[in-house]
Amino acid sequence: MYQLTKISTALAALGLSTVLFMTQSIAATNDDSANVANKSTLNNVNDISPVTNGVSQKVAGKSKAAVSLNKFLPTIKYTTENLPAVAQKINNATWKEGMNLDRHTVTKLQALLNWHQNAVGPVDGYWGKNTRKAMQAFQKANGLTVTDTLNNETWQALTKNDKLMQQPVLVSYQLSDADINIKTTTIPAGAEAKAKLDGLYYESVIEGLAEKFHISESYLKALNPNASFTVGETITVYNPGNPNTKPVTRVVADKSTETLYAYDDKDNLIASYPATVGSTAMPSPTGTHTVEVKVHEPNYTYSADDGSKSILPPGPNNPVGLVWIGLSKPSYGIHGSPDPARISRQASAGCIRLTNWDALALLGVIQNGATVEFK
Repeated sequence: MYQLTKISTALAALGLSTVLFMTQSIAATNDDSANVANKSTLNNVNDISPVTNGVSQKVAGKSKAAVSLNKFLPTIKYTTENLPAVAQKINNATWKEGMNLDRHTVTKLQALLNWHQNAVGPVDGYWGKNTRKAMQAFQKANGLTVTDTLNNETWQALTKNDKLMQQPVLVSYQLSDADINIKTTTIPAGAEAKAKLDGLYYESVIEGLAEKFHISESYLKALNPNASFTVGETITVYNPGNPNTKPVTRVVADKSTETLYAYDDKDNLIASYPATVGSTAMPSPTGTHTVEVKVHEPNYTYSADDGSKSILPPGPNNPVGLVWIGLSKPSYGIHGSPDPARISRQASAGCIRLTNWDALALLGVIQNGATVEFK
């Protein structure tokens, strides 16, 4: 783990100090031992099945990826007892050519895409651009015809794993003290005011729960219309499954599709994430770069037009969310977001922006020195 002085040295060397000042909560080091990519080790890492049995986001084994992912992503213990009728309908939903994509079916489709490591952003049950892009990434990874709408070939490929099809999309979850009694705050508009906060925490318990379960706030409330969201209460939530555990050695940020594609050391497409990649006013860089710094829960230094600087504390509502993956291109990186619903729908300052949960999942598996291409 980096010490504070090591972080400062690394950032100074990269020219990042004017943009970000990282905390001591580091996901990986840049020590020579960590940079040696042992091909045999990478190839022998077993992929963890996305199928869960009462526990979601708990990665088995003691590999570096498993340890990191279990640190970054919350373990979710669930049951399928006393599920409301709507949840049961979604869990049993199916589709065939000619059927409409209603909210029940789209929720099932979004889950299947997520479980195949093609992320859709916040699950909301609605067909939209991020769900379409995830489907197209799945088609690409599986050698299928890339289409704008769901077809029978794609549905059959998504549902051919019987165990995965039996996995519940919506589950029952009992709220704990750690879920409800969290630090919250009101996020002010100005950087100076934000810098005075102890942390850029969630603004509400609902916001925190929605991120934990990778679901939109409105859908979480719609699935639990009578919930008071108190300790001990059982609510209906989306089951995230297990994340990708294969080491990522190359990512491609595609500006045209606003998607980040992740590849293993054999150049297999193993995951995709909806992304915001730059903007017209502040375009992302071109060419190929490498991962140099990986930080969990970073600070953020805002530079005003008059040259003054404000150091914003860590938290999910930090401008770069919960993750900073710094590149060899100074001041550019892959990071999280305080607004997951707007991923690929808003602009960024040239960086690659993901939902916090996708950024955390990537942080756990992306290798030091991994190639980052802007397309």
